[in-house]
Amino acid sequence: MEVRFCAIFVRKAPKPMQLPKDCNLLVILGPTASGKTKFAVGMARELNAEIISADSRQVYRGMDIGTGKDLSEYTLSDGQTIPYHLIDICPAGSRYNLFEYQRDFARAWQDISSRNKLPILCGGSGLYIEAVLKGYTLPAVPENPALRASLQGKSLAELSSILAGYKNLHNTSDTDTPKRALRAIEIAEYLAVHPEIESDLPALQPYIIGLEVERQERRRRISQRLQSRLDQGMIEEVRALLESGIEPESLIYYGLEYKFLTLHVLGKLSYDEMYRQLETAIHQFAKRQMTWFRGMERRGLRIHWIKPETA
Repeated sequence: MEVRFCAIFVRKAPKPMQLPKDCNLLVILGPTASGKTKFAVGMARELNAEIISADSRQVYRGMDIGTGKDLSEYTLSDGQTIPYHLIDICPAGSRYNLFEYQRDFARAWQDISSRNKLPILCGGSGLYIEAVLKGYTLPAVPENPALRASLQGKSLAELSSILAGYKNLHNTSDTDTPKRALRAIEIAEYLAVHPEIESDLPALQPYIIGLEVERQERRRRISQRLQSRLDQGMIEEVRALLESGIEPESLIYYGLEYKFLTLHVLGKLSYDEMYRQLETAIHQFAKRQMTWFRGMERRGLRIHWIKPETA
């Protein structure tokens, strides 16, 4: 791959940063509503790059507004379209997993690199990002009936406390329902018993940029974006998914917007209850994302935090 570099101008930084010459993957991460897609698209334009999504829910077709795909952002003002990968690759209602993501990331990275372009990994799913950067190979984890039986009836808080006791890698940022937390424990328990095997993921030389937004500004953006998505028809999107035959439990499993909007459409939450609870959940989700990213740094991944003008 030919050497590429790009100046990245940031607030309060008089000098631009440059990508290292050996960089074969640019990573752009940050909490929800930090402006990752817009920033990544701008970088892709400058670097002749293509974007690989690192979002655990944007893989599902038909889940557009609630996952914040914002596909229009990939088209520039001059009509140029930035290619993207790992968005809309499986049907809503299915359960895409980390094992599949690692496989699909490797294929996308190889495809982009083979065409002498720079891959940009962009998203907020910390587990997906860390799993490919550190080369973890995690097999498809089977269900553990005995473990599930022992955890039956425990609350989300109790399950989260149990999950926090595991030392191995697992994403705790989006386990906002008991079912998701139970599955997270199941995976963590499997990994505690089965040591990681050697990875066949590509050898990466990543440069990681984190978009940092002040807490109050982040909260303002989250609230503003939630209202905007509701105005765009997010409730109607969830209703259409249910009417297409997707089971309510499947949408609730995805958490956040799909959990609370499904409960609202089913008449279990009023609009005001839905809005209030969902807004709180998204704020909490963003906080968990930042906790995960800080953990990545403690686990040896260097993140260059910036406050970009374009975020």
